[in-house]
Amino acid sequence: MEYLELFLKSIFIDNMVFAFFLGMCSYLAVSKKVSTAVGLGAAVIFVLAITVPMNFLLDKYLLQEGALVWLGPEYASYDLSFLTFILFIATIATMVQLVEIIVEKFSPSLYNSLGIFLPLIAVNCAILGGSLFMQQKEFPSISHAAVYGVGSGIGWFLAILAIAAIREKIRYSNIPAPLRGLGITFILTGLMAIGFMSFGGMLTGGDEEEKTAPKTVEVKETKKEATKEVAENTNVSVIQ
Repeated sequence: MEYLELFLKSIFIDNMVFAFFLGMCSYLAVSKKVSTAVGLGAAVIFVLAITVPMNFLLDKYLLQEGALVWLGPEYASYDLSFLTFILFIATIATMVQLVEIIVEKFSPSLYNSLGIFLPLIAVNCAILGGSLFMQQKEFPSISHAAVYGVGSGIGWFLAILAIAAIREKIRYSNIPAPLRGLGITFILTGLMAIGFMSFGGMLTGGDEEEKTAPKTVEVKETKKEATKEVAENTNVSVIQ
């Protein structure tokens, strides 16, 4: 249940595009056709699914303060956190290069249609954001990081797939001239982000109820104590 909650939350609530607006360059440029959007979205899922767990291991066993204790007690005081961005980006660039080689080998047409945006995944802030959010959330295990990486990739994939399908349909619609192109795309993205915000209550409603329940008990106990004090004061006044 914990993994399912993390998976759904990373897709719908903490969506890279609609919650944090990360990876907007590729999102806007490659979303003109569904076919190219599917190809880039699949590449993003693959890169996030690999890089987030790998960067989790780097962060836990190399970058955190005291992470090098496994080399010996004399390394316990070492802090290599200043290398976080360099190593994270190096890992991402390596995986993107692997994806580029695979796509060029098995789907040359998709490789040509994606153009420069395929290697630009290496500097896609959604990819780096996944690793940085993983570090911020302090996941207890690599399996949590893997689930979060896959869910974040699927969330980005759904976002670009949805906007690509809409842009293909509205191409034949009578849109006012000033809004054609990126104008209507930004409006649609904002409306879709508002729609995705409605998913926020799916996994937070129970937590709010748990938080409010102890307050109700405290109020009841306070009322009982106040009633008891009033009764005691009344008895004392009657005796006097």
